[in-house]
Amino acid sequence: MTTTNLASVSISLTDNNLTQGWQQGKSVQIVDDNIAIYVPKDATQSLRTIQAAARKIEKLGIAHASLTGDNWDEASQWAFALGFSCVGKLESISFCGDDALVEKLTNKLAVYAWSRDLTNQTPAELYPLKLAELTTDYIKNLAPENVTTRLIKGEALKAEQWMGIYNVGKGSVNEPCLLELDFNPTNNENAPVAACLVGKGITFDSGGYSIKTSAGMFDMKCDMGGAAVVAGALALAIKQGLTQRVKLYLCCAENMISNNAYKLGDIITYKNGVTCEVANTDAEGRIVLADGLMAAGETGAPMIIDAATLTGAAVMATGGDYSALFSLDNNAVAKAQSAAQTSAEPLWQFPLEPWHQDKCASVFADTANSRTQKGGGAGGASNAAGFLSRFVPNNGEGWLHFDLAAAYNAGESGMWAAGATGLGIATIAELIAQK
Repeated sequence: MTTTNLASVSISLTDNNLTQGWQQGKSVQIVDDNIAIYVPKDATQSLRTIQAAARKIEKLGIAHASLTGDNWDEASQWAFALGFSCVGKLESISFCGDDALVEKLTNKLAVYAWSRDLTNQTPAELYPLKLAELTTDYIKNLAPENVTTRLIKGEALKAEQWMGIYNVGKGSVNEPCLLELDFNPTNNENAPVAACLVGKGITFDSGGYSIKTSAGMFDMKCDMGGAAVVAGALALAIKQGLTQRVKLYLCCAENMISNNAYKLGDIITYKNGVTCEVANTDAEGRIVLADGLMAAGETGAPMIIDAATLTGAAVMATGGDYSALFSLDNNAVAKAQSAAQTSAEPLWQFPLEPWHQDKCASVFADTANSRTQKGGGAGGASNAAGFLSRFVPNNGEGWLHFDLAAAYNAGESGMWAAGATGLGIATIAELIAQK
């Protein structure tokens, strides 16, 4: 088989070993001009095997994959899609099965492609207002009669007391903004809000005056990955027939260094009266999310979900293979774990208790945003979640915080191409679709 720049190749899934010799028992088997993925009937972790095989197949130079045969189910086809898709090939897959399944998977792939492409864009292309505009355009096009938006930007943030986003973004020439997007399929302005989604939209993170190293800064275009995931989750839920009112809040800013940038030792007074001393300008994600969480709380929604590429501590703990989950509500955790299992997206609960609010102490304010140690010190991911818990209503009931440790890969691996993964979209879409 000549595998350079093949326009399209049919790929089957089999539990029969089709080859002899050096290929025998391999997950990717090439016979004449056909490619099959071999997964034995008694195999464990079969979806990981399929995803890894898809990664190998894409690297053969195949431009488009057409899945064929009767052995592909929904989960196995999606595992293939995650492994095969990459920059330049985010939608280069044809699915198989009945029309309803093909449509479902094609719609899902399109949403993941949009979210991943958004995250992969350069900081010059994707500044805060552009992130808000692209998200608005995409979701409005899905349901033009059911979507309204409000954008608060620049000095208007200060006037409306969204001081976290304002302070983090004020050092950039590109204005910070808070996007509120209201999906209301009832068209009744008094309809209750069933859920709110809040996303961290830091379109570039230099670290501010707590400046990152060059290597640490290189991939910081992905620091708006939380915004891309929650926007993608709402888009996917809409495509799947969402009937409940859901509001989306994107907290968008560039974290830059300038004569006007926020500084270590500054104190931010939030709309709810909480004062925060800036101990680390590179712990900016929690500072902006606090505004989004308060805005979400004002709606009275019984479910609030935030997502962010928030801490290196979560990446270190999970190896970048899981999203880290934090909550003070065990019932909400159970729903999230069930949704993640249904979606086959790795999710792991991390420790969070009410006393984590006090882990970043300040002499001059109610709290600091972090500690002055590298990475925020021990328990950094839980301490960040503890900070966020100060800004959610009802003692955290119905609140879920996703620290997206698996949202982006700096380089390719045996499972993933380099770039954004979109992990978390399907789980959160499943959660907001629940009644």
